Amino acid sequence: MEKIVNIIGAGLAGCECAHILASNGIKVRLYEMKPEYRSEAHVSDDFAELVCSNSLKSEAITNACGLLKKEMEILGSLFIESAYNAKIPAGQALAVNRDIFSKYITDKIKSNKNIEIIYKQVDDIDSIEGIKVVATGPLTSNKLMESLSKKIGQESLYFFDAAAPIVEADSIDYSKAYFMDRYGTVGVGDYLNLCMTKEEYMNFYNELINAKTAERHFFDKLQLFEGCMPIEEMAKRGEKTLVFGPLKPVGLENPQLNAKPYAVVQLRAENKEKTIYNLVGFQTSLTFGEQKRVFSMIPGLENAVFERYGVMHKNTYINGSRLLDNNFCLKEDDNVYFAGQISGVEGYVESAASGLMVAYSIIKRLEGERIDFPETTMLGSLAKYISTENKNYQPMNANFGILKPLDKNIRDKKQKYTEMANRGLEDIKKLKEQL
Repeated sequence: MEKIVNIIGAGLAGCECAHILASNGIKVRLYEMKPEYRSEAHVSDDFAELVCSNSLKSEAITNACGLLKKEMEILGSLFIESAYNAKIPAGQALAVNRDIFSKYITDKIKSNKNIEIIYKQVDDIDSIEGIKVVATGPLTSNKLMESLSKKIGQESLYFFDAAAPIVEADSIDYSKAYFMDRYGTVGVGDYLNLCMTKEEYMNFYNELINAKTAERHFFDKLQLFEGCMPIEEMAKRGEKTLVFGPLKPVGLENPQLNAKPYAVVQLRAENKEKTIYNLVGFQTSLTFGEQKRVFSMIPGLENAVFERYGVMHKNTYINGSRLLDNNFCLKEDDNVYFAGQISGVEGYVESAASGLMVAYSIIKRLEGERIDFPETTMLGSLAKYISTENKNYQPMNANFGILKPLDKNIRDKKQKYTEMANRGLEDIKKLKEQL
């Protein structure tokens, strides 16, 4: 019997997955709900619509997203091919004309004889037989979400993305930090603590409440839950609100300090290797530039490298760390794969990258084999992140903090990233030879 792969959603991940599969001779049924149905974010009938920004970030391989794009290009990405076809001037960034970009992908998908396009909204995941790839994005329809909820459990679905910033561990000034859990022992614990005097806190507080916030798109105007309150909104309730909340110093006194801290910022490791740290309680709507400026006022973070900035927007995603393996396959049903933002990756390029990885995973599976993307690559690092057990799981974009560390310590950041990037590209080229 001829093998057919069913892909639900013709967005970035779905189209990338369909293209790779079809280019390797595998028949694809691509389900797309437009034009009959639309989410509140979509305006075009074309596939792979870029609904927010037209920027695909830096082209430099010393930038995490730049390295990811280069890895994808080596593996035959339609996303990258289309991006360069639609490229417009934007300095070191790869920016595109959105209409040209989407039309190029749409035409490629429609002209591929191995792809059958079915204009239909899929309401039930189990109504489709065979291998299925759920690539429906962060604005998945309510009916399909109900179906997924029954399959994987309501507790494994998230509908609001309130992510705090993440900083690179090597960029923290440890002379101003100490490990300690609340009411624990100094030097021991899962939390890294950064103390503030009253003067330092008040300077930080005044800049925080007056900092510029990002504009929200009309589909991001959500009622905020208390547990997801942006730190700047919480601060506006009063100057002491934070010191009784996420910056509470009680139980974190360090006897080695001359005075009790007025406020304490806690950082929690984001991965087992402890190469990146999350600013606990710092979910925010500040612009990225303002996050860099204001949060660098925290003692110990003066020279912090932000691997991910905080975001707050509507986002439907599953707890990949509990549900998926590193092939983006559902552990309890190997006929179901997830790709795109619903899998737990964050960003345009990362979404397309997950679709590419799912496609190659399925190809190798149909050949009776398995593929593991190397942890030295940005692709492999994302696959590892989404599939590694993490009780504080949140969507993740490409960053050097999740990449496997080098065997040697290099203090110069550009040199370090260059060596990591070259290592990853060599391993991607070796992987390509096996495909």
